[in-house]
Amino acid sequence: MSEYTSRTEKRRAQQSGNKKQQKNKKPKQKKSIWKKILISLFVIMGVGLIAGGATAAAIISGAPELDPEELMLAEGATVYDVNDNELGRLHGAEKRSYRSIEEIPEHVSNAFVAVEDMRFYDHMGIDVRRLGGAVVANITGGFGSEGASTITQQVVRNAFLSADKTISRKLQEQWLAFQLERQYSKDEILEMYLNIIYFSSDAYGIGEASIRWFGKEDLSELTVADAAVLAAVPRRPSFYNPIDNPENVESRRDLIVGMMEDQELISSEEADEARNTSIHDQINHTPADDTIGHTSFMNHVRDEIEQIDGLSIGDLYAAGFDIYTTIDPEAQEFAERVVQTDEFISSYPDNESFQVGFTLLDNETGGIRAMVGDRHGEEIEAGFNYASRGNGHPGSTVKPFMDFGPAIEEHGWGTGHTLVDEPHEYSSGQSITNASGNYSGEVTMREALVRSLNIPALKAHQEAGVDNSHQFAESLGFNFENYYEAHALGAFETSSEKIAGAYAAFGNDGVYNEPHSIRKIVFRDERELNLTPEPNRAMHDYTAYMMTDMLKGVLTDPRGTGNQANVQGLPLAGKTGTSNFDADTRNRLNIPQGGVPDIWFAGYSPEYTASIWTGYANNNDGYLSGAEHEIARHIFRIVMQEVHQGMDVSDFSRPDSVCEQGGELYICGNTPDTPPEPEVEAAISDLTAGFDEDNNQIIVSWSFPEEEMEGVTFTVRHGVNGEEMSEVQSSSDQQFILADPARESTHSFEVVATRNGQPLDTAQTSVEIAEAVEEEEPEEEEEEEEEIDEDLVDEEDSTSPEDGDSDSSDEPSPPTDGDESGDGDGDGNDSDDDETDDTPEPPEDDDSDDDNDE
Repeated sequence: MSEYTSRTEKRRAQQSGNKKQQKNKKPKQKKSIWKKILISLFVIMGVGLIAGGATAAAIISGAPELDPEELMLAEGATVYDVNDNELGRLHGAEKRSYRSIEEIPEHVSNAFVAVEDMRFYDHMGIDVRRLGGAVVANITGGFGSEGASTITQQVVRNAFLSADKTISRKLQEQWLAFQLERQYSKDEILEMYLNIIYFSSDAYGIGEASIRWFGKEDLSELTVADAAVLAAVPRRPSFYNPIDNPENVESRRDLIVGMMEDQELISSEEADEARNTSIHDQINHTPADDTIGHTSFMNHVRDEIEQIDGLSIGDLYAAGFDIYTTIDPEAQEFAERVVQTDEFISSYPDNESFQVGFTLLDNETGGIRAMVGDRHGEEIEAGFNYASRGNGHPGSTVKPFMDFGPAIEEHGWGTGHTLVDEPHEYSSGQSITNASGNYSGEVTMREALVRSLNIPALKAHQEAGVDNSHQFAESLGFNFENYYEAHALGAFETSSEKIAGAYAAFGNDGVYNEPHSIRKIVFRDERELNLTPEPNRAMHDYTAYMMTDMLKGVLTDPRGTGNQANVQGLPLAGKTGTSNFDADTRNRLNIPQGGVPDIWFAGYSPEYTASIWTGYANNNDGYLSGAEHEIARHIFRIVMQEVHQGMDVSDFSRPDSVCEQGGELYICGNTPDTPPEPEVEAAISDLTAGFDEDNNQIIVSWSFPEEEMEGVTFTVRHGVNGEEMSEVQSSSDQQFILADPARESTHSFEVVATRNGQPLDTAQTSVEIAEAVEEEEPEEEEEEEEEIDEDLVDEEDSTSPEDGDSDSSDEPSPPTDGDESGDGDGDGNDSDDDETDDTPEPPEDDDSDDDNDE
């Protein structure tokens, strides 16, 4: 009997059988494909492992030997000057106080283990868990974004390897760390680490750090808080330096205390006590000697090293490389003598809080030839550098690069371009005045800059455009988070280094070079790292030259504010700058009119640029007044005269893009600006000031055309020794008499002629009065006769018509409110010493009144 009931059923059965056979065959095919893939992957992995292993073996074979001597003492860097002469070697062993592990308290060791390598006692030189996290971070953030160095790895890196963030260096570091763990105990490795680690330039190794920062030679005296401070610093030595940045290190100290508490290395009570310790009570700084000296400059070198990717401050004292700097030792030593002694300037305030920030640059390269960031001889190494980190408000020193320079760039102004000096306002509606409180009508850009008039400067800033003006300054090295009109008159903080960099570009044909102290670094393997910045054209050559030509008048024009900075026979250009206290600060600190927080002078020759800031470390510590206004100008003159000795300095070279007409410069191809014709017929002439010693009075007189006298008023202003001038007379008289003037003083006078409130002309003069000569005591027998003779002479003098009117009822009393003159240079010229009196305060995040608070 048939197995199937029909042919259809048989056919279906056959089809079903075929499908089953096909299904049975497919798994065999898939299994064959996967087998091939797996075999291929194993082959690739095997080849990769073999190749990787061979590569790693080659890299590891190039690792240096473990030298026990290198583990104890690392080699400090050798420093060279601008002429490649060796200055000396940075301290290594001389600043290390080696301590055995037995001398180091357990809580000190625990602080470092807690923050640097919490599994130090569990691994064999490499923390696999930490390494895995670093690998993930490097994959997501790029190689070098996060490290995983254990304490053991840090020891071998500091002793034998460079700080380069490369795979080969990392492999060598891990291999050497593994080898170190095989040869030394954990305590021995920790001892090496604590003695080789860099804390700061005056503390290398934990023993030296304890002495320098806490005055504790016996490490057993270190508290938990001390231990946490020590452990906080190595990560970023400058940023967490207890002397320079106590707030920063205090924050990290508390973090480490918390880590020690979490890891049960200290009790909660010990943690609370450490956190409640004031950082200022902890620190007892004792600086170490430095065989190289030049502390401000070397501090700046260290700051630059810390900014170099792949290097750290510790490398200065461990890597053994050579640093080729920009310093001119002779210029540096002379600048230190000028700033840090009374040998050249006798008017330094007798106040330890008074400070100076001085920077000298080479125009062509931007190399720092000299830097003095502390007035008081024995500078603190790694202390605050008032030359590179100063926070004074620059006042009118910004006018060349915030106002007039941008206007030349944007609108092609010539030096004879006219602006109207008149009542004016910021865009906010707040009014602004000049230092003198007067207006001069139409003035040229040259005159506005020479006399440091505020209103034309602000107008130039506004016409150039606030954004354009700030971008021009940024091309000269400045950084602004926000743009404000108040910056036009210096209502922001900066340093003498930054100002010097900007001015050097004007003296270098408009090409800016970032100020720097290091030219190159040569490593032990003879690799060189070139650190000279690339030059950048910041402005047209015509802008640089026309600005220079105008700034020369600041020092040479009788109306200029910088006459006392001039060096006869040397081509110089420059600008003064002064900031001011606001009314609230002045009242709170009882500061008299004329007392100011910051006074600057910045200037340049065709070869060098010097920038000087003078002021106080804190507004509460004092203010500048009287002869102190002149200190910055004196420093500039004295140093510039010295550094140019023996040099044949040619004048600034005028580029082909600049043409001249009528004594004013303009861009060739442009229509020259025509300066306003002076109103000679309504001008003050023959202004003189003479001291009448017999009557102990100063007589000031002048002439004015009689036909122009209708409605004319003469305002006389007076100041002593550079103090701000105050009004002492306003009348139609052409004479002023000052009775009983102060001796040993320079008296400055300004006469302003106005008609119906409009200025017609201004003139200045000054007279210096020497110390009164004391007459010898008469013999007793002649005393009565001498007195009679004096009475007769006085009576004759009082009736003599030759002496003019000496009626005391017409003599105004000298000012008694402590006002001081604007220019502070004894010549009675309009000055910028009050140039920012009416500058509005910048927004809250740029407090212009807290000028020197650190």
